[in-house]
Amino acid sequence: MESNDGSFAFPRELRLLSKKQYAQVFKSPSRAGNRAFTVLYCKNDCAYPRLGLAIAKKQVKLASDRNTIKRLIREYFRLNRHDLPNVDMVFLVRRDINSLNNDKIRSALKHVWKQVK
Repeated sequence: MESNDGSFAFPRELRLLSKKQYAQVFKSPSRAGNRAFTVLYCKNDCAYPRLGLAIAKKQVKLASDRNTIKRLIREYFRLNRHDLPNVDMVFLVRRDINSLNNDKIRSALKHVWKQVK
């Protein structure tokens, strides 16, 4: 499914999958962030944005909490990717995220998205 067809799907082409793709972002990133997230991003050669996640076990101990955070990030990306420039993004979490509920995490995501635009 094409990413620019107006759909809200989240196909493989919209994900950073390989070590090489992640390394490209970590090599020379621009940064955006708040107390919950740090987002590293760089321009890509694709016609659409792509998302990568690096949720450290050291920052978020419980697997269920890490999975919830990933699910919230992916959902927010899926619904708002049409407003983003053509960038590769890697989301990192900060320890403060453990004290936030889902609504505050969504609010933090909204704040970071505005910085990436």
